[in-house]
Amino acid sequence: MKIKSDDIQLKKYEQYLYSLPFVGTKKIESEKTVFVMVDIINGFIREGVLHDKEIESIISPVKAFLEYCNRKNIKSIAFSDCHSEDSCEFSAFPSHCIKGDNECKIVDELIQTGGFAIIEKNSANGFHASGFRKFLENNMDKNCYIVCGDCTDICVLNFCLSLKTFFNEINKPSEILVPLNMTETFQTAKHNRSLANISALFIMETNGIKLIGGIDINE
Repeated sequence: MKIKSDDIQLKKYEQYLYSLPFVGTKKIESEKTVFVMVDIINGFIREGVLHDKEIESIISPVKAFLEYCNRKNIKSIAFSDCHSEDSCEFSAFPSHCIKGDNECKIVDELIQTGGFAIIEKNSANGFHASGFRKFLENNMDKNCYIVCGDCTDICVLNFCLSLKTFFNEINKPSEILVPLNMTETFQTAKHNRSLANISALFIMETNGIKLIGGIDINE
């Protein structure tokens, strides 16, 4: 396996990401669209061992689009990391977001806006949550999913790849959009935010997921 990075290529891809245009709402068919907010919760943004306050930057554009979705009757769901105390995921990550804790709660700004269903999940991939599988079964008329949240390289990546391959498996045309101004990951000594974002976005794009700069709700 070749692991030596090509800095020039990384820079080119980073520049490409920054150049991605915003999509106007006129291109969004309300009756066929679902807005998915992944783990925009206290435990990844405001408190707990895995939080990063820099992720707060996505809240404002997410809230603005959620308000638009409410006006247009676009279905919206919000995943909440909500683990059992013996969660198998804790073999890979520190204990976090235990069911009943404040860490599991959607951030106040989105709660105050409302208009969405909350789906709890016990793994990094909300696609496997029973609440989402029931939602998917009851909404097979939807073929456009706008997915945002955190973390780009973990929960967002896992969900988008699973959803896209599900639609491919049943041969159903679909469009999954990831707005970059509503999606973010964390920074630690062992986890470089920029590299994690770029890597995850590249993987998603090469698997048929559409990256956009954001959504222009004022067109």
